[in-house]
Amino acid sequence: MNKSMHEQKRYFHENSSIARHTGGRIELALAAVASRYIGAHPPEPPVYRIHSRRGFRRLEDCRYDMNLAERWPDLSSGQYVYVWGMLWNEQDAETPFSISCYSPVKIYINGSMVFQSNLNDDVFPDRKAYFRAKTQKGRNDIVLEFVAVGTGCGGIFGTGSVKGAPLHFLDPTDEPGWNGCEGWVYSEPQQKPWSKLPGCDRHEGAGSSRVEDCRELTAWHPHAQWSAKELEGGCFSRMFGPAHGAKAFAWCKLDVRGAMQSDLMLKGSYQGDIAVYVNGHSVFQGEGEDGRFEIQLQNIAYGTHDLVVESVCRGEEWGFIFHEPGMASIRFVPPYPVEGMVEPWLYLGVFSEREAPSAAEIIVMDKLFGQGKEAAYWRVDRPDCWVRPYLESPLYGRWNYPLGVTLYGLLKTGAALSAPHYTQYAADHIEQCSKLYEYAQWDRDRYGAPGINHQLVLIDSLDDCGSFGAAMLEAHKLRPLQGVEGAAAHIAHYITEVQDRLPGGAFYRTRGTVDFMQDTMWCDDLYMSTPFLCKYYELTGNEAYLDDAASQFLQYKARLFIPELGIMHHVFDDKFGKPNGVPWGRGNGWVIFSLTELLNIMPPNHRLRPELLNFYCALCQGYRELQSDSGMWHQVLTDSESYDEASCTAMFIYAFAHGVRNGWLEEPALYVEAAMRGWKGLSERCIDAHGNVYGVCRGSGYSFNKLYYKDELTWQLNDTHGIGIILLAGIEILRLGQKGGSVEDGTGCTVIPTRKEYAASPQE
Repeated sequence: MNKSMHEQKRYFHENSSIARHTGGRIELALAAVASRYIGAHPPEPPVYRIHSRRGFRRLEDCRYDMNLAERWPDLSSGQYVYVWGMLWNEQDAETPFSISCYSPVKIYINGSMVFQSNLNDDVFPDRKAYFRAKTQKGRNDIVLEFVAVGTGCGGIFGTGSVKGAPLHFLDPTDEPGWNGCEGWVYSEPQQKPWSKLPGCDRHEGAGSSRVEDCRELTAWHPHAQWSAKELEGGCFSRMFGPAHGAKAFAWCKLDVRGAMQSDLMLKGSYQGDIAVYVNGHSVFQGEGEDGRFEIQLQNIAYGTHDLVVESVCRGEEWGFIFHEPGMASIRFVPPYPVEGMVEPWLYLGVFSEREAPSAAEIIVMDKLFGQGKEAAYWRVDRPDCWVRPYLESPLYGRWNYPLGVTLYGLLKTGAALSAPHYTQYAADHIEQCSKLYEYAQWDRDRYGAPGINHQLVLIDSLDDCGSFGAAMLEAHKLRPLQGVEGAAAHIAHYITEVQDRLPGGAFYRTRGTVDFMQDTMWCDDLYMSTPFLCKYYELTGNEAYLDDAASQFLQYKARLFIPELGIMHHVFDDKFGKPNGVPWGRGNGWVIFSLTELLNIMPPNHRLRPELLNFYCALCQGYRELQSDSGMWHQVLTDSESYDEASCTAMFIYAFAHGVRNGWLEEPALYVEAAMRGWKGLSERCIDAHGNVYGVCRGSGYSFNKLYYKDELTWQLNDTHGIGIILLAGIEILRLGQKGGSVEDGTGCTVIPTRKEYAASPQE
């Protein structure tokens, strides 16, 4: 046993533990953890915003290309151009930013300068300068002051962490029709720098409106409007141009707020062929270059009703106009909340008549319409202005690897507790990602960086795909989810065809977010890949995916296993030709958790199963011997002075209990006892009465220095790296008790089984 005074330290008083408040009932602890997480992160759909394609393009790294010399070709050296945007925060933060300079720049946030380029920055536009700056809860006005020089004017600005903070910015001007739109505004060239910056008054609490002051100095671009001549033509003509035989749609809601039922008359005019639908039913059809309609609607119920116009171009002009109903109780309203939208109609097109969707199919916001060159999404009746979804919730609907294991745990918790609302929540989160997969790819290709699913459609590492992909396939088993097949095929292609590998096929990192991460092998990557490969094998029946997963463990063992301890180094660094020498807790947890998942689905006659089972048993023995008196395992497994870490503890519990239940382990009584003591430690030390989870190490880099893991990789409250795996550990303890004996108080089994007794039942 590994003992130290450190084991006496607690994250909270023992009276506040979940164990003290639930009488040791594991199912109550699981419900508390799952319910707290869902309550803190309720379902949130994407936010839909108007985006002008005349604004700055957001590049693949989620930064905006502000090339002002292209915007103002006659710009003279020494002139100034200002770029202004708004960043909305849910809380005070220190936000990472990055800029590459075409010219000198000063950057101001809420009136304070936070960055000024130097002579080196100004002449190397291919380099990135990183900085962090304080941003406040709510609105933050960000102003970039560029000065034109002989080499150009402007820069590439945005997030300094594309994975962690793929920032998008909003129109800050409050001009009608632009408030809430995504994107920056920029000034006309100025002869001298401004003494006052836009937005400053919002943060100073006094003074005249800086928006009005700056309007005296410049017009903000790209606030484009239709010309009078364009407005004279049909709405489809100005948006899509003349396209004989093409089809387009318009959609709004008819909002009836009078009597419970009303008779209505809708009047208007049209050009081209037209069909009008209310709630999916055809109410008018017309043909011709120039026509009028009067539509009588009888017994229209109180509430909102879908109003769709379908039109086919037959000449130079096509479009329609609905006159106002003339009754205060009836309005045309937008069909869905879109930030920056003032007009009631959304527009979709153009399609060939043969390939166009039906009017009944288009009244949704969560899909791309059409195929290939005809693929289209909604837009509004302004020049080059389109609707785009943006993910703005802190966690719900996001796609990243810690959320993969969190949602996996919630899926399993719903089944274990016969509580389908947990399963539904997790499946709905996953489906929000999967059903927008096709759209997100199109959004990336069209706009440079997607507003949603950025880690899926911009995959550049195993972190981006395998963990969440495995949870996605698990949810898909429980109920069919939209878009799963396409997203899963994309992930499988990346892992098998794109991911860097060593000559023997082992996954390998040839690049990293920083230079020292290049040419390394991380034990974490077994979790980022093999659970997905296992589940994709189950989905497709293709044994190549199973064989690939099995091979990875043996190749990683060859480089990272510490035979004298029976545990793993965290990283092998080829730059130095050796492992880093630190057995990090969660890294080891990922290995044994993933190997457990593999053995669970691997056929008994697979040629590598005996070798993998021996590896599993060796790891379990190594981890069991390092368990502390508290029942927990340490952040650095061999350092009793490092803190009790919750996520690795949970993964060791999971592996032990699952192995005992399936008859994989010799001397199962030892592992039952270790698993039960581990759960006792978690429930007494790391889960409080409200379901908050303590002691989960934050996301890591790597180092050859043990002190990095011990002192710098601190723990965080309710970190998603640990919530799901703690749920899975608790479920395994429940099943262990159900299969091998009574587990009444969470402190141990009253029945000590033999390996034969556990192995008598089929694997679960």
